[in-house]
Amino acid sequence: MDKFYDISAPIGRFLLTAIFIYSGLGKISSYAATQGYMEAMNIPGFILPLVIILEVFGGLAVLVGFKARAIAFLLAGFSILSAIIFHPFSDPEQQNHFLKNIAMAGGFLMIVAHGPGPLSFDARHK
Repeated sequence: MDKFYDISAPIGRFLLTAIFIYSGLGKISSYAATQGYMEAMNIPGFILPLVIILEVFGGLAVLVGFKARAIAFLLAGFSILSAIIFHPFSDPEQQNHFLKNIAMAGGFLMIVAHGPGPLSFDARHK
């Protein structure tokens, strides 16, 4: 069972962070459109670089298990805020997106609670 635990943590981190890394890189290639969308949702466009940094570098950090608990906490908060701002549950077409973000926040909070697992930078530098 220990081997299953050892390998499930990095696979879980990969599955959880892939969407953030992919989305952050996509925001770079469609910067103006993303900034315009944010501003249309009353979010200042000047924070887009911070969003990209959190998604790409935060996603990579959790992926490799570097400062995983702290960054997972930030990504959990980001996921909840994104759900509330961009995917209102009251809109039937957005409910699945809202719940997806909430589920991702739950996954990140599991990392906060239990750590990134033994195959991580954090475990190697205890």
